[in-house]
Amino acid sequence: MVDGTSNTARIEADIAAARTRLASNIEGLITQSHPKVIVARSVEDAKQFVADEVGGVKAQFVNPDGSLKTARALALAAALIGGVAFLVVVRSLARGN
Repeated sequence: MVDGTSNTARIEADIAAARTRLASNIEGLITQSHPKVIVARSVEDAKQFVADEVGGVKAQFVNPDGSLKTARALALAAALIGGVAFLVVVRSLARGN
């Protein structure tokens, strides 16, 4: 009977441990699915995305030492001036008719 009692005690201990793990898992799920936690995680993900994108754009125009990549900056300025000039010409043509 001693062997049966030790088996029963072991099974009860296993059940208690499983119950504790289950309670912990449920608590974790409740915490993760709380609306405030979801919003905070989404905001943090958005901030990280923006920071990564800004870093990528900055890397296109600034050398690692902090100096400006003049060729890229001039190309961007030329493209912007060309775009504005195009819009001015299109607008003046549209008004002329």
